Amino acid sequence: MAYKKIVPFINAESEFASNVVLRAQEYCFSGADEIFVYNYSKMESDREEFLRTMKKVDSEIDIPFIIGMYVNRFEDVKKAFYTGASKVVIKYEILPDEAVIREAVGRFGADRIIIEIDASEGFEQIAFPVEELLIKHVDIGGSLERRIVSSGKKIVVRDSLLRNDLVDLINLPQVIAVSTNYFEDKSLFKVKNNLKNAGVEVNTFSSSLDFSEFKTDENGLIPCITQDYRTSEVLMLAYMSKESFEQTIATGKMTYYSRSRQELWCKGDTSGHYQYVKELRLDCDNDTLLAKVHQVGAACHTGEYSCFFNKLAKRDYIDTNPITILKEDFEVIKNRKENPREGSYTNYLFTKGLDKILKKCGEEAAEIIIAAKNEDKDELTYEMADFLYHMMVLMAEKGIDWTDITKELANRR
Repeated sequence: MAYKKIVPFINAESEFASNVVLRAQEYCFSGADEIFVYNYSKMESDREEFLRTMKKVDSEIDIPFIIGMYVNRFEDVKKAFYTGASKVVIKYEILPDEAVIREAVGRFGADRIIIEIDASEGFEQIAFPVEELLIKHVDIGGSLERRIVSSGKKIVVRDSLLRNDLVDLINLPQVIAVSTNYFEDKSLFKVKNNLKNAGVEVNTFSSSLDFSEFKTDENGLIPCITQDYRTSEVLMLAYMSKESFEQTIATGKMTYYSRSRQELWCKGDTSGHYQYVKELRLDCDNDTLLAKVHQVGAACHTGEYSCFFNKLAKRDYIDTNPITILKEDFEVIKNRKENPREGSYTNYLFTKGLDKILKKCGEEAAEIIIAAKNEDKDELTYEMADFLYHMMVLMAEKGIDWTDITKELANRR
């Protein structure tokens, strides 16, 4: 179902990189659908610093972000997407050549390039080869509404100060999002719930079942298993009451009921190690919850990441989980780079340097082609595994890890 988005914006011009990253994190965890960050400086050094900042943002948040920057040539758009951005905003009034828009659309698609236009300009008359426009809002009214409709585009409206017209503005048929910094230090979960109550279709965090349908113990509590949403590692087990469950839904932070203290307990209020909810599930008997969270810091009071760190018994087994295998193999390769071991082939590659690593990657890629042409599945599997190993050596050499790769893949879905 299509829904209207709240997209906070961050003006990164003359702002410290650390503040931009921190603000992006706060918006991410407070319920933003996406984030728009811009710096339209024409200075090359400013643009490069901004792109480095956005790479840091990409590593710290897990919602889509949009970049707005001065675009002088196609290479600028390409660099913006390399940060992990889902879309790039090009400001029309400072664009030196419209051909850049056509080239960017041809390479990345009309749905990933947005043109920013001031509402006072005649944007509805310009035949932009894009699907979305970002309009700096001046005043809602019949004239602007007619121009938005006649543009035939999806519209993102940007406004620093939203007075009492947010509902009217976001309800315009072609407006798909409102971008604002009006909600700094505010819970967007609450904002979106208010919009929902006003009849606006928004993406709210809500439960499909009421707590009354859960099977609780004699004290009205239900156990909740909490796991890392990225790795599925089990972090802890605690209990929820009706009130703590509802507070979790309302705030987006895991809130439990402490049986020892007999009170609500928002995980992180004391330690700062908050758990931001990504998903809640209920088991087949309706008597156990499963929470997938973004864990800040450690989940355990001992300082361990997971409470389940005491190993009691283990049998040897072959782990074929692709997530864990690739991660563990990569960690071994990184360890060889940081702690060389005599006789290690991996260390031999690192010692010989980048050219040797690249040569092996090229050779293994060629072996994959030959194996595929031979139509031998076993040979192809072997050569692909060989290539992956050498690719991971290259990743370690260039400071890239699987998180970087998987985030880039996720951006292409």
